[in-house]
Amino acid sequence: MVATSTLHYQQVLRLKTQGKSLGRFTRKVQEAVAASGVQTGLCSIFLRHTSASLVIQENADPDVLLDMETFLAKLVPEGNYYRHSDEGPDDMPAHLRTALTHTSEQIPIMNGRLALGTWQGIYLWEHRGHGHTREVVVHITGT
Repeated sequence: MVATSTLHYQQVLRLKTQGKSLGRFTRKVQEAVAASGVQTGLCSIFLRHTSASLVIQENADPDVLLDMETFLAKLVPEGNYYRHSDEGPDDMPAHLRTALTHTSEQIPIMNGRLALGTWQGIYLWEHRGHGHTREVVVHITGT
């Protein structure tokens, strides 16, 4: 048996959003994987916010993303239904949408690349009406 040491690598991505939308940032995560030097391992991504989320989703047909946005807007409508409204009428619905989705994802690394499927992309899903700068922590571990 040959002992190998496990590598750990972290990077914080600062991503600007344009208001309610899904923004693909797969390439930036792959660049972090390449910078880490890890060939086999795991890439964890974590969003440091409570009114946006992360999803791995279809990267070819933009209608999928539009349908997802439409569905979630119907499921969690904006309006005077919520007690928390200090930051505007879109804030509490954004928190609820985040609770229904994810703030973290894990993707295996194979041969120095994210092991995503052909049609998968990594997206930051902004749930607020106006743009923000969001931080995603990328943690890579492996050999």
